[in-house]
Amino acid sequence: MALSRTIVIAGAGIGGLTAALALAARGFRIVVLEKAEQLEEVGAGLQLSPNASRVLVELGLAERLKLRAVIPEAVSIMSARAGGELLRMPLGEAAARAGAPYWVVHRADLQSALAGAVSDHPDIDLKLGATFEDVAPHTKGLTVVHRSGTIRRSDLASALIGADGIWSTVRQHLFPEVQPRFSGLIAWRGTLDATQLPKDYTARRVQLWMGPNAHLVAYPIAGGRQINVVAVLPGTWNRPGWSTPGDPREVMDAFAAPRWPPPARMMLATVDSWRKWALFGVPDDCPWSKGPVALLGDAVHAMLPFAAQGAGMAVEDAAVLAQHLSLEVAESTAGITAALRQYGRTRQARVRRMQRTARQQGRIYHLSGPLAYARDLAVRALGPERMLARQDWIYGWRA
Repeated sequence: MALSRTIVIAGAGIGGLTAALALAARGFRIVVLEKAEQLEEVGAGLQLSPNASRVLVELGLAERLKLRAVIPEAVSIMSARAGGELLRMPLGEAAARAGAPYWVVHRADLQSALAGAVSDHPDIDLKLGATFEDVAPHTKGLTVVHRSGTIRRSDLASALIGADGIWSTVRQHLFPEVQPRFSGLIAWRGTLDATQLPKDYTARRVQLWMGPNAHLVAYPIAGGRQINVVAVLPGTWNRPGWSTPGDPREVMDAFAAPRWPPPARMMLATVDSWRKWALFGVPDDCPWSKGPVALLGDAVHAMLPFAAQGAGMAVEDAAVLAQHLSLEVAESTAGITAALRQYGRTRQARVRRMQRTARQQGRIYHLSGPLAYARDLAVRALGPERMLARQDWIYGWRA
């Protein structure tokens, strides 16, 4: 007897909602469980390079994102030691080579666009205020148990996808030995109105400032009306969560003169309100699936944000997952299990390389003294074309 064509996804973040749309396009009925009562702003701005934007365009999100996303003209690599720009990489050329746009967008805007498409899809049921509790396999597939307030409910499904983030309940259920690890780094985020800065500082570009034991990223969001600022510093504070208030003095002290030049400090000083989150990662060897249950996005490969690919990897996961699952595969638990195992095998090498790249780039960003001088010389010597070419393995990916 064929299994249910229902797939349950735990988590309505970027990865979970993208997976819902991609799997629904394959003919599945999707139930998305989200413990939050409403989808609200979580996190900060994010970058969607062509490898991820291509998937979203193919899912029909381009029109929904047109007014929310910003297409930056370039990435400016800046050095605190040198006091300014080392080189500028034109992103239009990279996007043209990859055949898809490079977007920067607020996470909440992307989630809103995805949620709108999900709500419009007749085969997707988004359940807010529904917390995943348990899953039990049987001859007809899976029974997925979830709770809404005091009411306990269950859904019959052929598969369960844990897209519930770094503190994943699904992962804890499957692999309790896998625990997130604190990196020793803290990310501080804030936004400011673009009108608060001189025009030279609000160009449609991504600024990456590298400096001693810290770095700074800034780029436009909200159609260019706001600037998203993220500062990364070492620290010992390691509470879970995405949005804890932070003391602005701590940021300004870390980016003090003369180690940091006036342009960087001016952007930081213009941010009125800072939020901080401790940067955790999931070990590189985390398993991807067990039977008809699989993990996706941060639940299986949360990584440092220094390659700007956390959201991109979740979007890629969703596309590959849908590529491996079909209604024909869902005829049996064995078919689902094999498909989910192959999904993990397909993704593992690329994601591990991305995790290593992010760690390596973080170390490079934070160099000081003679090593920072050598880094700056190397960046200038490479030039824009060769620096962009180093991203081809990321941007040129296709499902």
